[in-house]
Amino acid sequence: MPELPEVETVRRGLAPIMEGQVIARATVNRPDLRWPFPPEMSARLTGQRVLALRRRSKYLLADLASGETLLIHLGMSGRMLISGDPLGQFVHAHPAPEKHDHVVLDMAGGARITFNDPRRFGAMDLMPTITAESHPLLARIGPEPLGNDFNELYLTAALKGRNTPIKSALLDQRIVAGLGNIYVCETLYRAGISPLTRAGTLSAKRAASLVPIIRDVLRDAITAGGSSLRDFRQTDGELGYFQHSFDVYGREGDLCRNSGCTGLITRVIQAGRSSFYCPKCQR
Repeated sequence: MPELPEVETVRRGLAPIMEGQVIARATVNRPDLRWPFPPEMSARLTGQRVLALRRRSKYLLADLASGETLLIHLGMSGRMLISGDPLGQFVHAHPAPEKHDHVVLDMAGGARITFNDPRRFGAMDLMPTITAESHPLLARIGPEPLGNDFNELYLTAALKGRNTPIKSALLDQRIVAGLGNIYVCETLYRAGISPLTRAGTLSAKRAASLVPIIRDVLRDAITAGGSSLRDFRQTDGELGYFQHSFDVYGREGDLCRNSGCTGLITRVIQAGRSSFYCPKCQR
């Protein structure tokens, strides 16, 4: 499932093509993905100018001149691919339609944005922009980790008294938005904190230390274009490459990369997900 860096990478790729531009034609090729599309979605998108393209947690939000916002979730295999880019950043013309091209947005400037989703776990919805933050998928999401509301005082208070493992706490979207399994594993390694440690037992100093590390991990991943493990592609069809910089994720049995450490990366299952860590470095 794409995490914050992957979704932010897609947003940055789409923004020059969508922001300020008119959707000349919206083509919807099926009635649903994970859930049914909103009624008359094609007609409600066609002719609308995109005022802004935002990200909230793992969701893309396109604010339209109609006063509605298009919510997009990539799901497990969703891709937003650009072709025919009038800005000259992408060399390929419009490709032949594919089986899983479920929504196609032809922009007035000549670009085409295709939402391709073989597994159909993605989602799209339309809602009034003024009430977008109260949408059921967004209403209970915590602060953005790259924003000012996510700070040392906030995270220390949010973790205080929690009996869940710190790994589970950081994956809780009500505590912090957009973090997923990969980047929590990498964050905890850099912080020297075991994913098994109970969140409420962390000292205020150690809890606060997670904030800049989370930001650094996310920024490094965004700079690398995200991580491509199976399905993720950037908007030009290219793979992200942060997976080549993983310190622990997917490295079970490999030697720890910390200088002088002889520990081996271990994998444990927490709440049905794999956690990777070094038992010697992370306490």
